[in-house]
Amino acid sequence: MSGTPPFDRVAALVQRLAVLTAAGIPPLAAWRYLVGHASDSPDGMVARIVQGATSAYDLPARIAEASRDGPEAERSAWSSLAAVWRVATEVGAPLAPALDRSAGVLRALAQSARDVEVALAGPAATSRIVLALPGVGVLLGMLLGFDLIGAFASLPGVICLGGGGLLIGVAVRWNRGLLLWARDVDATPGIAFELLAVALSGGASVDRASEIVLRACAETGLEPPGDDAGSVVAFAAEAGVPVVALLRAEADEVRRRARAAAAGRAARLETRLLLPLGLCVLPAFVLLGVVPVALAILSSTALTL
Repeated sequence: MSGTPPFDRVAALVQRLAVLTAAGIPPLAAWRYLVGHASDSPDGMVARIVQGATSAYDLPARIAEASRDGPEAERSAWSSLAAVWRVATEVGAPLAPALDRSAGVLRALAQSARDVEVALAGPAATSRIVLALPGVGVLLGMLLGFDLIGAFASLPGVICLGGGGLLIGVAVRWNRGLLLWARDVDATPGIAFELLAVALSGGASVDRASEIVLRACAETGLEPPGDDAGSVVAFAAEAGVPVVALLRAEADEVRRRARAAAAGRAARLETRLLLPLGLCVLPAFVLLGVVPVALAILSSTALTL
């Protein structure tokens, strides 16, 4: 991931939907206003979502379907939007507040992604420099006048070339996997709590809200509510306090933990990058930059004798 965080575009779209629906524009008409505007993408995601839709109830399934062909980094954001829309429309909850909160959540996650990118800038640059070391070794040997082409043409040279190339390939894949692991950002932490809050804010009973949320999660591929969500609802009922506020507070706490975990992965990356360096890049440097020079020296010495 580089450049604009993956959730920024979806957050901007959701914020515009919140403003339009708050102004009294019908939900489907609000989506149609967005077609062709900056919040849409070059692949026409919004246009595909509204094409053929006849009511706001058609949109959740169309959002989930269109997201499967969209950018992979945005799919969790689209899935969470589809689930929020599905729950809000089914229980009759006000769309504008639900969308406004969803936009705020996505913007916070986008900022978390930016923070991770800043933390990864140094380790990522270091890994690129380190991966260039074997090539630099070969180039330096040629500049010093050693016959590396002849050295690589010999049987030991071919073995060094194949082994070094294999080690570089492993190091590249290893580094890429570590960077993807550190950059793993999900738009759905705490989504089950948010969906229950939306359903209950629309006046649904706890049992009906849970049933609707379970269906919405199944349709959009999201993690369904667990026992922790049920315990929050039970605690609110026992204490006689507003359950919606508690559910949203719990969702915020889940996202805080997710952001802390992402920051922790970024902090640990610099240490983990030492593994491909020590096990792959340095041996490849020896095979491609040191052993061929030694072979060239031995070859020239034999010819002189």
